[in-house]
Amino acid sequence: MPPAAETVLDDVDGEEAGGDSGSRPASRARNPAVVAPLAAAVLTSALLCLATALSRTYPFGPVTRNIVDLGQQYLPFHAYWRAFLLGDTHGDAFLNWNSGFGANFLGDIGTYLSSPFDLLVVLFPADRIELALYVVTVAKTAAAGAAAALLLLRLRPGPRPLAAVLGSAYALCGWTLNFGATVPMWLDGLVAFPLLCLVGEWARTARRPVLGPLVVALAWTANFYTAYMATLGAAVFLAVRLLATEEAAPARHRIAGALRAARSVLIGIGLAAPLVTVVFLGTRTADPTPETAFARAPWTDLVARFLPATASTDSPALFIGTPALALALTLPFNRAVAARVRIGWTAAIVLVTLSLQWEPTHLLWHAGASPNGIPYRQSFVLCGLLLMAAWLSVARGVPRPGALLAAGALLASGAWVGRGSPETDAWTFPAFLTAAGLTLAAAFLAVRATPRSAPRSTPRSTPRSSRYGSRLLPALAVILFVAAQTGETVVTAKRIEERQRDDVAWSPRIGPWHADAAREVARADAWPRHRTDPGELPGGNEPLLVGGQGAEYYSSLTAKVTASTLTSLGFGYYAKGRHPVTLDNPVTDALFSVGTRLRSEPTEYVRKDAPPRAAVTATTTPVPPLVTVRPRAERDPRPRDSAFVRQELLLGASVYELPPAARRTTTAGATLAARCPAGSEVWFWAPDFKGSATLAGYGFVDFDGRPPAVSAPMRSLGHVPATGEVRIDLTAETRIRLPRQPVGCLVEERLDSAVQRLTATGATRVETGGHTLTAQLPPGSAGLAVLAVPRISGWRCAAGDAPLAPAAAYQGLVAVPLNGRDTEVRCAFRPPGLRLGAAVGGAALLALTLVGYAGFRRGRQEFTRSAPADRSRGKTGDYSARRSGV
Repeated sequence: MPPAAETVLDDVDGEEAGGDSGSRPASRARNPAVVAPLAAAVLTSALLCLATALSRTYPFGPVTRNIVDLGQQYLPFHAYWRAFLLGDTHGDAFLNWNSGFGANFLGDIGTYLSSPFDLLVVLFPADRIELALYVVTVAKTAAAGAAAALLLLRLRPGPRPLAAVLGSAYALCGWTLNFGATVPMWLDGLVAFPLLCLVGEWARTARRPVLGPLVVALAWTANFYTAYMATLGAAVFLAVRLLATEEAAPARHRIAGALRAARSVLIGIGLAAPLVTVVFLGTRTADPTPETAFARAPWTDLVARFLPATASTDSPALFIGTPALALALTLPFNRAVAARVRIGWTAAIVLVTLSLQWEPTHLLWHAGASPNGIPYRQSFVLCGLLLMAAWLSVARGVPRPGALLAAGALLASGAWVGRGSPETDAWTFPAFLTAAGLTLAAAFLAVRATPRSAPRSTPRSTPRSSRYGSRLLPALAVILFVAAQTGETVVTAKRIEERQRDDVAWSPRIGPWHADAAREVARADAWPRHRTDPGELPGGNEPLLVGGQGAEYYSSLTAKVTASTLTSLGFGYYAKGRHPVTLDNPVTDALFSVGTRLRSEPTEYVRKDAPPRAAVTATTTPVPPLVTVRPRAERDPRPRDSAFVRQELLLGASVYELPPAARRTTTAGATLAARCPAGSEVWFWAPDFKGSATLAGYGFVDFDGRPPAVSAPMRSLGHVPATGEVRIDLTAETRIRLPRQPVGCLVEERLDSAVQRLTATGATRVETGGHTLTAQLPPGSAGLAVLAVPRISGWRCAAGDAPLAPAAAYQGLVAVPLNGRDTEVRCAFRPPGLRLGAAVGGAALLALTLVGYAGFRRGRQEFTRSAPADRSRGKTGDYSARRSGV
């Protein structure tokens, strides 16, 4: 091996490089834990913003970046999070009164909002929530780059510029650009992986017994789903470090290191338990999505995903940059690295790659359940391992030409294999060839600048031209390498951004439409006297975004009882049931006390490159209070497979005429014929129907049923003419599938009578707290007090002075039995799993205290710097030298 890379890239000084820090003035000493990570963070932020600007995406361009769940979930949740943190919501950390007619908010916090970075939203005004979310995304990505750079320098001393570039390569890997940037909560796992690897290093060297569990707790609190994957990846990292260091440690030291790591992980997860258990139990009661069978990606596609400008949700995103990948591929052939290190890391990377393609390990990575949507959510771990391999190969010097040629051959072979993959783009191979050419030139200059095995000449005896060459060539090599890596990354980020918004569903930017709706909601809000539903706006999760209270709710934790209850009443949904949508129907408005409803009429076409505008109006109608009194449930002889029948059963009154509909099929679709009372309103319920329905004399109404992903809501077609004849023409895009009772004619006078009765016998006063409700009932109330809230797990209620107990259910809603004497009903919501999590968290805190006390008694100091003897050059793999500090 030629001498170390300090002649090619400026090596680190002091502790990081292993040099004598005393040989430099104190004023010039720089903290190695700050310089390279800070440079990586700045570089990552700059490249991500540049790619956003080049793709003309907000906030550097007019085009929306709100694709799929970014616009429908994360943006509204962060808007509500900002309002919650500033005290502008009706609910608290336990309960969200706005969404799904009442939802478990602590579970959503643990799923979407528990990252420390999400607190940044309070620094932005309400109408700049898109900018706030973009800043959160950039901050998380930058933090991942900084954490990776810090890990690399702790893994082995080496040149800081290269550590910064490789740290940025990790932060802007294909997984981030293709998946993480549009699912911001997953980015916490990207940050967690290098930090958890550091925890493994601390455990291996018996350092930081208190800080390690705290880092684990922070990672699992921020996002336990991706933290689980990062923990598995860190376990792979630790296994390699224990078994494949340059100098083997005694077996008892390896076992002790593994046990310390396990202790840190267990205590850390225990500290995060108050949130993790709530989320875990929330997933157990969430509306189940259809089971997904794992299908491995074709190997050509997997290989192609290492190339730039590739995008897909059906294969793992493995791009780390051609220059960084080339360095990683040199490791198996770099004889300057100890054989056991080369074998260990190569084997780990190969096995992790194979684990992506085998169903049992696929399920292990995803906690036993194959996910819907993106199946390769763990691929950021493989990207991190590849960049660690690249660092280990180059940190001490430029690999020999033989290793560089072998890596180049592998790189060329991979490009040849992936050339026919549909995942590639028109920009893929131009970007790859350009980056490969620059990388080759950088390698040539670096090899030329590397001194031969002869002793190094002193500066005075070296010719002036030679001294200039020894400085110029390394500088040019660095410039070419950085240009190749960063340029290819920017091109990849730009193309993925453009491809995603062209290929998948999108929502427009936040604009005047949303602002007008928010003002109308604020003006009309009368909670808890009645609900104010913001209606349909572009995107979804409208109550979180603009306020109000409604059925609209899109979360991974949408309760099964919420989804099934609303669907049975004629509400529609997206996302296989986890996204119930609002239903503009007077019967369901009465059932759920929706007294004010907003309706919007777009004033222009909704575009990707402009904020949306619409005319927003609010209509208020009398509805029963939030708590009503019903007689004890009696069995109804009518079949309950009709949404109209289920609405009437919950209302306690017959308000629809349900005529048998004669069906006649034509080549263009079908026609339904029936008779209803003149003047009644015709409602059509066909959850699986995709097409249009037209009532004679009225315009067509679209339905978008696509089972199992989308269920179409019940919709009004118009009013029955004086003849009483109802004729509905159906034009279908697919095979027509109708329920047994698709038509119901609503008689307004019957509904008015039912509303008056429920109002007269319902609560005289309703008060709500953050997660509590108290209602005063008329004297003599008997039967059941029914809350217009789905009976999700966690509700406890009581009448009078009785202690709170798990609430009863009435047609899917919260119910409280009444004895005819009590006039007050009290209910409170406690997220399931909170008590268990608090107990586990308390035990973990006690264990952490004991660990810290034991370390103090043994004389260990949590944040001491390594001793000078431990920083000597060449001792990075020596267990005895590394034991006291990383």
